[in-house]
Amino acid sequence: MPTLTLSLPDGDAEAYVAIPPGGGPAPGVLFIVDAIGLRPQIEQMADRIASWGYTVLVPHVFFREGSASELAPTGDLREAGAREAFMGGAMARVKALTPDLVEKDLPVYLAALRGLPEVTGHRVGVTGYCMGARIAVRAAGLDTGVAAVGGWHGGGLVTDAPDSPHLALATARAAFAFGHADHDGSMPPEAVAALGEALDAAGLEAVNEVFPGPHGYSMADTSMYDEESAERHFESLRALLVSTLGR
Repeated sequence: MPTLTLSLPDGDAEAYVAIPPGGGPAPGVLFIVDAIGLRPQIEQMADRIASWGYTVLVPHVFFREGSASELAPTGDLREAGAREAFMGGAMARVKALTPDLVEKDLPVYLAALRGLPEVTGHRVGVTGYCMGARIAVRAAGLDTGVAAVGGWHGGGLVTDAPDSPHLALATARAAFAFGHADHDGSMPPEAVAALGEALDAAGLEAVNEVFPGPHGYSMADTSMYDEESAERHFESLRALLVSTLGR
């Protein structure tokens, strides 16, 4: 599958592209990575979404910190303690990717997705994982052409900050599907409830569920993987995309 280079105001970013069977054109989906970043596991997930009949673009959102290969784990994150050790360093770049930077990058990512010859139409979907769920919500608030947003084991979706991700729902026009992890201190039950209230207040169609398992349940290359919840997330995401984008 092709890899693109995207030109952004602060530098160039790699991006992985997954093409549906037959090559498209097809509805577009922007895939926002988790804190671990762009790596083979993410490419495999993008390929699976593409197999449903979508063209998927996965940008390396941490391009300011180095290339995807430079930032990728070198060990097996399924081993005891390995994920936790890696995340100790990864969280610094997550914090460095501020909402201001995200809002500068997102229009470029969305324009690049829509500009692919394998993409048809202006309406697109966005799916985000871990901190990527926050970015996915912000994408819908920035761009009314975002028709579908999936957020999976996302943390910090509702905070007291004036730029809390959930506040972007007020200007969104998308349908949403969330699958929160039930063992996730970054998205406790009261935050899940507050997110549901914000979705209702904005008049948005949404599924706001809690899945069994830990934060990171969808990532098969880490110790957090939960197969049941990972498969449930794929089912929910596919239903969301079909209902909004077709295929």
